[in-house]
Amino acid sequence: MRSETRSGTRTVVLTVVITMLFLAVGTGIGTWAFYGHLNRNLGSGGDIHHLVEEPENQDEGPKQPLNILILGTDGRDCAGCSIDGEGGSGGSDSTILLHVAADRKSAYGVSIPRDALVDRPECTAPDGTTIPEASGVMWNQAYALGGPICTARQTELLTGIPVDHYLALDFAGFRGMVDAVGGVTICIPEEIDDEEHNIFLPAGTHNLRGKQALDYVRNRSSTPNADLGRMRRQQYFLTALATKVLSAGTLTRPRRLATFATELSKSITTDIGSVAGLAELAAQMRDVDPDSIEFETVPNQAYPEGDPNWGRLQILPKADDLWQRMLEDRPLHDPASAPASSPTSSPTSATTPANPEVSASPNEVPAESVTPEQQEKDAADNGLCAPA
Repeated sequence: MRSETRSGTRTVVLTVVITMLFLAVGTGIGTWAFYGHLNRNLGSGGDIHHLVEEPENQDEGPKQPLNILILGTDGRDCAGCSIDGEGGSGGSDSTILLHVAADRKSAYGVSIPRDALVDRPECTAPDGTTIPEASGVMWNQAYALGGPICTARQTELLTGIPVDHYLALDFAGFRGMVDAVGGVTICIPEEIDDEEHNIFLPAGTHNLRGKQALDYVRNRSSTPNADLGRMRRQQYFLTALATKVLSAGTLTRPRRLATFATELSKSITTDIGSVAGLAELAAQMRDVDPDSIEFETVPNQAYPEGDPNWGRLQILPKADDLWQRMLEDRPLHDPASAPASSPTSSPTSATTPANPEVSASPNEVPAESVTPEQQEKDAADNGLCAPA
């Protein structure tokens, strides 16, 4: 069985909204003229056609929880994007359903693997044609066929949770974002030598830019964990990128931040119609501490060898508890339910970058202790450097 993974990382949505918030109120470049420039770049995938309705007012306060679908996509059909020999528009390689509490003071996300087999509802393609419902199909096919709207409907069908917004980040277009902040420092435990996809990265700690950065988030052949390992490495890279964006080296340099925001707006597709709308979302989330955000992969296991679905993943019934927590706006882990032997502060996650420039340590209280040996094995299984 493939085990759950938890990491207290910052995620792309916080990078997006906090960047837009600083542009709006903190840097002197958040003018309406600059907003207009970004709005021209911002991609719109259209409104979500919901399968489920918002729950009845479950909170006496004025706000309802927010559920935001974060999608990492990997199109190869743009100029210069097919650097690994693959083609096509691609699907959603990375999916996180981010739950922001009604009080806007906490948040957590649940990752859904691209190779999980699920039921897909009927959707409408971008050209207006109908995409029929299907059973037992790979998660990422919904995006390839119908874009983020179809993936949002599929998420609602799986979870029963209304998706309020979606943000899709195109990995093929994020090279400019990485270069705008001067690259991202990443630790690679072993040399990546993938002749099939023309991906070669040396072992060690490197400042990745351009093609190398894109190679890193695309590679899925360097570990036995395949797509789950790639999902972990993508989260790790986005953590490092977010940390770089939120560092003084970026926020105190308006030109660098403006360049990053321009590249970001080229790479984002969302139902939020304007950069001002993203800034408004950022304002709502200003009290969420990025370091406190928890993540968990939906409980899953591989289909056994010999099964017709061998090589794919099945989502386990205990995932229903996660969805129910979101619906009821409860924490990911109730402190009262933790064993008395649980530590008061969690150990460093295997996703923590092994260099001082990047801070991505978790702050959750895990259900059980994680030994250094387990951390090292988890890191090795997912192509990550073990914590120092």
